[in-house]
Amino acid sequence: MSWLTREFKTEKPLIGVVHLLPLPGSPRYGGSLPAVLNAARRSAAALFDAGFDGVMVENFGDVPFHTDRVEPHVVAIASLLVREFSARGPCGVNLLRNAAADALAAAFAGGGRFIRVNVHTGAVLADQGIIEGRADAVLRYRRSLGSTIRILADVRVKHAAPLVARDLVVEARDSVERGLADGLIVTGSRTGELGDPAAAARLSRELRGVPVFMGSGVTARTAPKALEAADGIIVGTALERSLGVIDARTARAFVKAAR
Repeated sequence: MSWLTREFKTEKPLIGVVHLLPLPGSPRYGGSLPAVLNAARRSAAALFDAGFDGVMVENFGDVPFHTDRVEPHVVAIASLLVREFSARGPCGVNLLRNAAADALAAAFAGGGRFIRVNVHTGAVLADQGIIEGRADAVLRYRRSLGSTIRILADVRVKHAAPLVARDLVVEARDSVERGLADGLIVTGSRTGELGDPAAAARLSRELRGVPVFMGSGVTARTAPKALEAADGIIVGTALERSLGVIDARTARAFVKAAR
């Protein structure tokens, strides 16, 4: 039995993303932290009620993003929500743009089970400039915590381009074998754009035993094909009425189509 099946109690998990409204200090913050927290709680409840196997907290509203860190209060807010949501199922954290150590801290404090890291190894050119992976620091930090929190690493993450063209499998293999990632994520080039199922299937074949997720652009219509190619789906914007507001009916339809 793989770690994925043990963690999510299913062979092909569906992870719904709880996009947080802009947090204090970010340019679009609305001025009420309780409103942010309550919106996140409603979204998480809608996802679990619809049958999603886990959720992931993400500071999606905090544009423009820092490169590799967030403020301490962002970590605190994420850990608070993870602690609440973990009562219903596995919960993870993604702190944008690439604050992997901060995400690990939030997951550890909140009882989370996984984090998403946009750039785990190598380097990319993104809207934040050049982002470099810090697998060395993140893995050593995880070790110092005595933690088993899983690291899901993007391969050619959206809204970014590699500085040097390399074969997809070579990049993924480095992320797993040299960066010690526990799983991989395939995305499109932008938020809401479907990643290439053929790429996900290729990675799954070449790196046997390493879970591969489709991480952007999947809808109820494309979910069955995505799960044929990959080991799981991470979905957020396709389920939302607006930023940070999961539509319960859409979430239920997505699960029904995927199953």
